[in-house]
Amino acid sequence: GLYKHYKGGRYEVIGVAFHSETLEEVVIYREEYGAHLLCVRPLKMFLEKVIKNGKFLRRFDFIGYK
Repeated sequence: GLYKHYKGGRYEVIGVAFHSETLEEVVIYREEYGAHLLCVRPLKMFLEKVIKNGKFLRRFDFIGYK
């Protein structure tokens, strides 16, 4: 699906994978802008909330399917 970062960027999630040594779950995603870089981030961090202007926001918010 497509997600919007709290700072404004849009990303397409490719899937969830596991770190080969620690088995930590990570999200694989691609920028929907610029160089369309392929990125990875721990699932826990991808799903967490952040504080912006005194408000709790999701770091990545689901916006729909491609």
